[in-house]
Amino acid sequence: MYDYDLLVVGSANADLVIAVERRPGAGETVLGGDLAVHPGGKGANQAVAAARLGARTVLLARVGDDAHGRLLLESQRAAGVDTVGVLVGGAPTGVALITVDPSGDNSIVVSPGANGRLTPTDIRAAGSLFHASRVVSAQLEIPLETVVEVVRGIAPDSRFVLNPSPPRPIPAEVLAACDPLIVNEHEARVVLGDACVSERPEDWARLLLAKGPRSVVVTLGAEGALVADAQGVARVPSVKVAAVDTTGAGDAFTAALAWRLGTGASLTEAAAYAARVGAAAVTKRGAQESFPTEEEVARL
Repeated sequence: MYDYDLLVVGSANADLVIAVERRPGAGETVLGGDLAVHPGGKGANQAVAAARLGARTVLLARVGDDAHGRLLLESQRAAGVDTVGVLVGGAPTGVALITVDPSGDNSIVVSPGANGRLTPTDIRAAGSLFHASRVVSAQLEIPLETVVEVVRGIAPDSRFVLNPSPPRPIPAEVLAACDPLIVNEHEARVVLGDACVSERPEDWARLLLAKGPRSVVVTLGAEGALVADAQGVARVPSVKVAAVDTTGAGDAFTAALAWRLGTGASLTEAAAYAARVGAAAVTKRGAQESFPTEEEVARL
């Protein structure tokens, strides 16, 4: 019996958000709205999103001993996430600078801060959390060597989910553990590199699968997603909604998919559910504030 449905290993940031009429070009200054500070970071976002849906969730991350760190801890606990794995100190809390335009699209620059101090030693020290978790999810806002150690620490009967964001080349050892590897269009192109010789997402999915993951999911925004495994490639539709802010939607998708896989859902079933969760998330502003409950997803 597992103590947790999902262990999220990853980043925790303070999101500093400014609404703009349009994003600035090189050398250009634009005026924006009032600055808003929200709890964020891909790891913290995924943990909150899963907990809101009802998953028993624990977060393994590092924050600074500062106001932003306290904000992040409070937001996790308020959502019902177990913060026993959150380490404090070593550097200031990570910060994400986010601009959001009227269409809801965003641009993000991240200062890793304490996220960059989450080390392989920290992962080994948290071995009990890995053995207590049905599914383990990670991203790439923490050091790559730390993600490698995550893969090595996963229990034999647990499942590993990776969203390689921000994207970079991924070691074969990590790729081989992914079930699934979850990428958007930009991430797919970076991970594929020179092998990305097609403009068709179906081809990206097949090429990514050939790199070693046990399964692959390619998210397509308003167009839904593609899932690929040994049985082939299938398209999963999304729900049409009026997008307000896409910040955190990918994290909501990943968390929902990881949790549903742990409950025994097939990859296609889990991706279809995750697409509904992601659609619900874009109808509200912010990241964690926008994540839906199970009841809100059901209403879609």
